[in-house]
Amino acid sequence: MKIAVMGAGAVGCFYGGMLARGGHEVMLIGRPAHVEAIARCGGLRFESAIFDGVIPLKADTEPSAVAGADVVLFCVKSADTGEAGQQIAPHLKTDAVVISLQNGVDNAERLAAVLKQTVLPSVVYVAAGMGGPGHIQHHGRGDLIIGPSPRSDDIAKAFTEAAIPAVVSGEVLARLWDKLIINCAYNALSAIAQLPYGRLFEVEGTKEVMDSAILECIAVASELGIAVSPDIREKTFALVKVMPDQYASTAQDLARGRPTEIDFLNGHVVRKGAEFGIPTPANLTLQVAVKLRELERAGKAPR
Repeated sequence: MKIAVMGAGAVGCFYGGMLARGGHEVMLIGRPAHVEAIARCGGLRFESAIFDGVIPLKADTEPSAVAGADVVLFCVKSADTGEAGQQIAPHLKTDAVVISLQNGVDNAERLAAVLKQTVLPSVVYVAAGMGGPGHIQHHGRGDLIIGPSPRSDDIAKAFTEAAIPAVVSGEVLARLWDKLIINCAYNALSAIAQLPYGRLFEVEGTKEVMDSAILECIAVASELGIAVSPDIREKTFALVKVMPDQYASTAQDLARGRPTEIDFLNGHVVRKGAEFGIPTPANLTLQVAVKLRELERAGKAPR
């Protein structure tokens, strides 16, 4: 397949790199420094227990580089979904499939509102970060759940053959909510403290704060008619054993002085809670705390 990755950060570079290594033609669309580093190196520097070396592929800064792609992996930040969707819209093949690999639960829906092509939600399970421009560092996992469509099975098969375990599920929205709950528990705390998951639990009360946020998420999901995993609390707390050294994406954004996606994580739960009259004080506190850190990093904190 010919594959384009729109918004090639850590997640996009991991999947793009794996697919290129698996024999597919891949185009990464990202920031100028990233694209320039790939050009200098002759490909993407890929650091992982799976493979450590350079994977040849193409990179560009322009959204028009999606032209001709059979599949577009859409990896931009949630706040940029609508604008980035409009940027790629004129250049997409009529039969292209766009897969949202983003944080949050409503990006595929918002993207479908601006595109004529098939848009699929997906749930991404990967621990990765950027070691620098053109350099992806993979720390664990990499499996995907993809929403159903006439082409989903073929896409999942191609991904699996490229060493990306992928399954198609009609329960993708519920699984997105499972992931949202995990993100709501960990991301803000990791960002505020600038600590990996394992270190968070060194402070007494961390588990109780997380549990409060989790229970609020479950209450909101229930009101929306979404059946999250019955053991989601246990799964959330078990994550620290699997990824003790992982920094949340929100922590990585904050460290780089970039806007976070907190409004689409804890903030989404807060907004939905307000619609249904469900109190969400833990999620609101975590959202506000991260936004205050954003102000501080931007040099706009009140004096």
